[in-house]
Amino acid sequence: MRHRSQEPRWDPARQISVDHHSPVPLYFQVASQIEEAIASGALPVGARLDNEIELAGNLGLSRPTIRQAIGSLVDKGLVVRKRGAGTQVVFNRVKRSLELSSLYDDLSGIDQHPTTRVLVNEICHPPEEAARALGLSEQDEVLHLERVRFARGEPIARLRNYLPASLITPTDQELTDRGLYQLLRAAGIHLHAAQQTIGARTATDDEAELLDEPAGAALLTMQRITHDHTGTIVEYGTHVYRASRYSFDLTLRGDT
Repeated sequence: MRHRSQEPRWDPARQISVDHHSPVPLYFQVASQIEEAIASGALPVGARLDNEIELAGNLGLSRPTIRQAIGSLVDKGLVVRKRGAGTQVVFNRVKRSLELSSLYDDLSGIDQHPTTRVLVNEICHPPEEAARALGLSEQDEVLHLERVRFARGEPIARLRNYLPASLITPTDQELTDRGLYQLLRAAGIHLHAAQQTIGARTATDDEAELLDEPAGAALLTMQRITHDHTGTIVEYGTHVYRASRYSFDLTLRGDT
């Protein structure tokens, strides 16, 4: 029988270094290096850290210092403390810059291994809000899509999109294998600009179940109306994201 070779386990005692003379707090030095290991994949989802006593002893630090370091990672949603199982990596929180790109493309670009569960893929008459956003009547037909997007096997967003029915007719398998913007570009549609609104609210019971969050958990919301190069509206999207796993990054520039 052939055995799969295993990569060396990330060892905090060997790969975390602390500088007692630095003005940076010791707990922050430890937490930052563990966070970098999670971000790089050296500490993957499911990996367990040594217990606080072992970490403190191996690094020559006090247990309260290690407890504070782990606590800061818990607060960021990167690790959880499990009774009887120690501290476990649960997710690398995704930060997404505000660009005209799809979540699938963004997750692929940062090695988050996106996967998709298709909930709805149908031609129907649009609800009033979607019809208004697309500049259509409620008697027109649209493509209605609903999906759950996963990153490294963990649900991160519920995506709902409405598009003019004549643009594309994707199969469930195509929606599973590729991002919506990839499918639009493959159909010769040139995405040019979008109006986007970001907000926040609490999860409904259905959303909490889909996203593996407790009922009432905080969600980020995003609504987007996308135009092609001719100015025609080609998509109306309304999405929700787990606030514990996801954030939007904005770059603000002053006068030059």
